[in-house]
Amino acid sequence: MACILHIETSTKVCSVAVTEDAHVIFEQTDSEGPNHATKCGVFVEEALSFAESHAIPLDAVAVSQGPGSYTGLRIGVSMAKGVAYGRGVPLVAVPTLELLCVPVLLYREDIPDEALFVPMIDARRMEVYAAVYDRALHPLRAVQADIVEADTYKEWLDRGPVYFFGDGAAKCKAVLTHPNAHFLDNIQPLAKHMYPLAARALSRGETVDVAYFEPFYLKDFIATKPKDLL
Repeated sequence: MACILHIETSTKVCSVAVTEDAHVIFEQTDSEGPNHATKCGVFVEEALSFAESHAIPLDAVAVSQGPGSYTGLRIGVSMAKGVAYGRGVPLVAVPTLELLCVPVLLYREDIPDEALFVPMIDARRMEVYAAVYDRALHPLRAVQADIVEADTYKEWLDRGPVYFFGDGAAKCKAVLTHPNAHFLDNIQPLAKHMYPLAARALSRGETVDVAYFEPFYLKDFIATKPKDLL
């Protein structure tokens, strides 16, 4: 079994964790953000110091690859690449929307087997980054940017129960009123939940090139002027 450093910075939450033999042995989370620029490096240093103080060698680094915050993803991926290169260990990229599904699969036993999952990351206004998965995390619809309207997910809602969650889901409650639409609160992409996806990728040899890997932004970054200059 592997010891993996996990880094998650795709939303306002910044989190870092270390797992060994599928157990979380270190975790730091900041939900006051976005404070990634100041918190991520501190958390990673603490995580590495913890592993070293317990004589636990690092076997891999896993990072949330996006979509999500442009700045947050750049900070997290840059940190992950630096550690992986410096330690000479493989780098694994974990799809952020799949990561959002992990706590639902682990801790919600009340969800029917035929249910579909639509994890959502807020992309401002009524736009979200979303995908559609079954309970085995098979992608039924690829990740894309959706402008949410009443019929946006009608194809899937007409089939049966669909569960919406993530920081983009709350604003959709008033719009998605189909009887098969269900909403789960307080579901966040966290480093401590990355292990199942990271371990699966490692077992399959699905690592990324430390030098050339880039986050999955989905949309190009658009710089805006500060409000006092408008």
